[in-house]
Amino acid sequence: MKFRKAVESDIDNIMCIIKQAQDYFKSQKIDQWQNNYPNYEIIKNDIKNNNGYVLLKDNIIVGTVAIVLGEEKDYKDIYNGQWISNNDYLTIHRLAVASNYKGLGLSSIILNNIEDICMQKGIFSIRVDTHEENIPMQRFLGKSGFQYCGIVYLEDGGKRIAFEKIIK
Repeated sequence: MKFRKAVESDIDNIMCIIKQAQDYFKSQKIDQWQNNYPNYEIIKNDIKNNNGYVLLKDNIIVGTVAIVLGEEKDYKDIYNGQWISNNDYLTIHRLAVASNYKGLGLSSIILNNIEDICMQKGIFSIRVDTHEENIPMQRFLGKSGFQYCGIVYLEDGGKRIAFEKIIK
């Protein structure tokens, strides 16, 4: 397995994985990642801003994620709870694994790599949000040591449940 920054030539493969996730959410009646989100331009901007990463198995892109260091404007206000820390944090966005590679622990491998990046940067907190109906992601976060913190609202008004993990 290799975890690396995404490059522009990866966009089509990343979009294929995103499309699989969108189709899965739609089939499960989860209103997440619908309405042309995330799209080609968002993924291209992730790469341009050095936030896009991919996980490769045998030189095939099998997972994708965007990680953003610094304040997340959607996380400024949190409702029905509070963040665990007020320290610098890294935010996980757009985590997805190719459909035919699900159940192999690849999300955990991606998270382990993100934690390594945090440690290298001296960051000890990771935040993430997900749709309240995305139970698989919530289970993954719980198993991975994230704690539920409250509710955040996205710029478009979408409601998300928010989690944080302190890296020790």
